[in-house]
Amino acid sequence: MKYIKHSIVLFTLFIFSGCQVMDPYTGESKTSKATKYGLGAAIICGLIGAGESGKRARNAAAGCGAIGVGVGAYMDHQEKLLRDQLVGTGVQVQREGDNLRLIMPHNITFETDQFNLKPSFTEVLDSVVLVLNKYPDTRLAVIGHTDSVGAASYNMELSRKRANSVAEFLLRRQVEPSRISTSGAGESQPVATNVNEAGRAQNRRVELSIVPIQV
Repeated sequence: MKYIKHSIVLFTLFIFSGCQVMDPYTGESKTSKATKYGLGAAIICGLIGAGESGKRARNAAAGCGAIGVGVGAYMDHQEKLLRDQLVGTGVQVQREGDNLRLIMPHNITFETDQFNLKPSFTEVLDSVVLVLNKYPDTRLAVIGHTDSVGAASYNMELSRKRANSVAEFLLRRQVEPSRISTSGAGESQPVATNVNEAGRAQNRRVELSIVPIQV
């Protein structure tokens, strides 16, 4: 109880002293212009952590992570951890504003014309899951893509099945179902030419879009 009262005093001083905030991930002191979710939310998150202990406290802190530190910082740390985890795997990590995109090429995820994940790729996805479960304040869109070889309707169905395979793996690893959506784009969203094999290889991919939850 004394600790909670002490925390209230500290957070009150925080509001009236230039809004110096402590980034819980790096330990650095920063001047805040108020996060997208407001200073009040940051105070609530701090009091939750102060009043709890053990696993319950960790869950509380994780649940309000994006609220407490701001969306930008929340995604910054998630991006860094993903890049660290995925070095040398062939998965690309791209940052687009406050959103992250993982590009998983066909050659490391699926056999040709198949939609079952390669056994060798499950370890890579396990690394992704570790990060996704540490940063739960995000929504995840899994989108399958193909090249233009073959019938467009067949490619659309294959892209959907591949997206579903990735999503099903995430679900088996305890990623919350409410966070996940899936879709197939078929051959409609190429990132390279379909004229040669090098371009078609880039177009055969599954992407995971990681978007912060806006409240």
